[in-house]
Amino acid sequence: MHQKRTPFLLLLLLLSIILSSCSLPGLSIGTDNSGNQANGQILNKWLPSSSGIEVRYERWKGAGNNEDLITIVRMKPQSIKLSVAYQPTEPLTVKEWMQKTGARAIINGGYFDAQNRPTALLVSNGQPFGNSYEGFGGMLSVDAQGTIGLRSLNQQPYDPSSESVQQATQSAPMLVIDGKRAEFNANADVQRRTVVALDKEGNLLFIVSSMLAFTLDEMADLLVASDLSIQTALNLDGGSSTGLYVHGEQQKVEIDANVALPIVIVVK
Repeated sequence: MHQKRTPFLLLLLLLSIILSSCSLPGLSIGTDNSGNQANGQILNKWLPSSSGIEVRYERWKGAGNNEDLITIVRMKPQSIKLSVAYQPTEPLTVKEWMQKTGARAIINGGYFDAQNRPTALLVSNGQPFGNSYEGFGGMLSVDAQGTIGLRSLNQQPYDPSSESVQQATQSAPMLVIDGKRAEFNANADVQRRTVVALDKEGNLLFIVSSMLAFTLDEMADLLVASDLSIQTALNLDGGSSTGLYVHGEQQKVEIDANVALPIVIVVK
């Protein structure tokens, strides 16, 4: 009986050797985690930076296979102090703003003109500059009680007679409203992108695409399709103005703008 089974056993051994030497498509054997990293950054995981602030990196792809490594900062409102800094006569790089303010996080704010004046309403430490958008755009704000708000100015216009806003920057367009993709008209330019958002748990999010990867329409689609549970999102000034710095004990982010900025959002 044993002699008759020997050829069969040899056949099984030969088959196992052949299979083990083959590379099967779509099958990864071993503990290689290189797919969970990009540019040396761990992907799809919240990484603590400092108290109440976390950083996350995700690889986002557009419909045309255009892609970028997205940097996301998530902050608990009760753990931070948010302000809007404005220096029209002395604009600074994001790195310089970081050094000046000692902030834990800084991101660029809304649009400004050639004279470094805001193109819409800006409020810095209770002092207003410019005029509010009417019927479009959105506003990131902090009231007298320190409550952070992000809203569509079409849904909820700004009323200076009834609001006590201490910090604010306005921009356009709204990208997500009430958890749904907002409708807007935008050109098809591919630019660096800066987004401020609130998720469905009330956390504040800074989101940056630092490469020339996405149109505004693509960015809106990607925000809604993401795993970030976004409730409201506003596009901020992008392109050469896009900049984000995070300075924490455990995580640091350094994405500087290509120009000096008169307006930044400061987190301490």
